[in-house]
Amino acid sequence: MGAVWEFLRGERNLPDVVSQGGKVILTKSRPTHQLTGEGPTIGTLYVNLHWTARIVQGSQGNLRRKLLQPRQLLRQGDDGFQGGAQNVDLDLACMYELTNGSRGVVQPLGKFFGDLQHPPYVKLSGDDQYGAPSGESMYINLEKKEEFKRLLIFVYIYDGTPAFDQTHAQIQIVPPSGQRLEVNLDERAGTARSCAVLLIENEGGKLMARREVRYVHGFQADLDRLYGFGMQWQRGYKEE
Repeated sequence: MGAVWEFLRGERNLPDVVSQGGKVILTKSRPTHQLTGEGPTIGTLYVNLHWTARIVQGSQGNLRRKLLQPRQLLRQGDDGFQGGAQNVDLDLACMYELTNGSRGVVQPLGKFFGDLQHPPYVKLSGDDQYGAPSGESMYINLEKKEEFKRLLIFVYIYDGTPAFDQTHAQIQIVPPSGQRLEVNLDERAGTARSCAVLLIENEGGKLMARREVRYVHGFQADLDRLYGFGMQWQRGYKEE
């Protein structure tokens, strides 16, 4: 347990360097890192999102508690924000494309929590709505790495004012061995509600991670179009 808490402790606003204190910080100038070699790999890749759940003030419209789950495209432009205090609720998620052509999403919304031992070999531990110290965690079965074509790890703001820079959100990626990776989501992104954080691709049997940090004003359907997964989406809601 102590090792997990050690993973969750990290410095913020670090200089633009690749390696510091036993961790690799993916930056704009040095965005890539090799996660595995070509041979068989044992163990699980641990991905953690944690953030500071602070109270923020909205200023316009009416915020509806809704987001997206797979099936049908969302009609754009019908979300707004209501004045008053709100907690920011971030969700960790992953779009996947396997080598057999199957595609889908692992996310809290719709309770698409995935499976570690069966396709898609990606699993979420649960849904943290309050910014607890442990955050949200995802596990990727590296023993099935040959089944992965690409994985897009992303974060969306399910509820609260869209202000990633106010959440101090950070993604940590911890392989079974070697240095952990960090990606900070501290850029000002206007009204962006989603962010593509990390793209993991199978390149000749090796899994390569590339920092994306691409903010979009919409939700999953917009990220899908940006990366060409070709899925359909419909509205989804969390249970109160």
